Amino acid sequence: MERNHEHDEEFVAGKHPVMEALRSGRSVNKIWVADQGGGGKPGGATPIIAEAKKLGVLVQFVDKRKLDSLVPGVQHQGVVAQVAPYAYAELDQIVAAARAEGQTPFLLILDEIEDPHNLGSILRTADCTGVHGVIIPKRRSVGVTVTVSKISAGAAAYVPVAKVTNIAQTIEELKEQGFWVAGTDVTAKQSVHQADFTMPLALVIGNEHKGVSRLVRDKCDFLVKLPMVGHVDSLNASVAAGVLMYEVLRQRQAGQAAATGAGAWNKS
Repeated sequence: MERNHEHDEEFVAGKHPVMEALRSGRSVNKIWVADQGGGGKPGGATPIIAEAKKLGVLVQFVDKRKLDSLVPGVQHQGVVAQVAPYAYAELDQIVAAARAEGQTPFLLILDEIEDPHNLGSILRTADCTGVHGVIIPKRRSVGVTVTVSKISAGAAAYVPVAKVTNIAQTIEELKEQGFWVAGTDVTAKQSVHQADFTMPLALVIGNEHKGVSRLVRDKCDFLVKLPMVGHVDSLNASVAAGVLMYEVLRQRQAGQAAATGAGAWNKS
């Protein structure tokens, strides 16, 4: 979300993110729609207006320039919503929710991702691949901004994000709860396709430029790398994260978790 500090407001922009904010139960205070040619013409926002009316949310038709000023530099598609501040989740809640559903927990740990486009793309793929929650550090990391929400195509409304003070300490806490922590590193001996991701898993994705920090890398139970055969030696962070998430999903859908038995992954 983008916050207006003077009025303590946050915004969601774009047709799909606004609709998902309404459908997910997020507290939406008001929606502005660009008046297409005057006379209150919705310009493709009719489903959003109908949903807002059903929920009793105020809709106001305004000049497009009003939307430009609310979310500068964001492709808002003629729709902007004022929402309650983004509610970050607690890590314990994420883990408990996954286990309550009888699923093997799958978390992402983002080690100082800085680009909102990367975080938005990661959240979108996380929703598609069954990630139960995403962990980011409170410092030196992008939060859930209006750009992140837009790029995530509404997934930011469904994938819980937890902010923690110390990633390395959080990894230790997850290990105590029976998680295995996998880091990504170009020097790893094991390919992502050789690893087993069917246990309770926390997957670490590193910073766009520095990768996973040494302290965090040392805390991981094992490291994996992506096969590279081209001329560049690294992938965009969100692309690499996507490949890894889909490998986890592939393995779990193949039934390896059921074959091994949940008890086999209790850490001693």
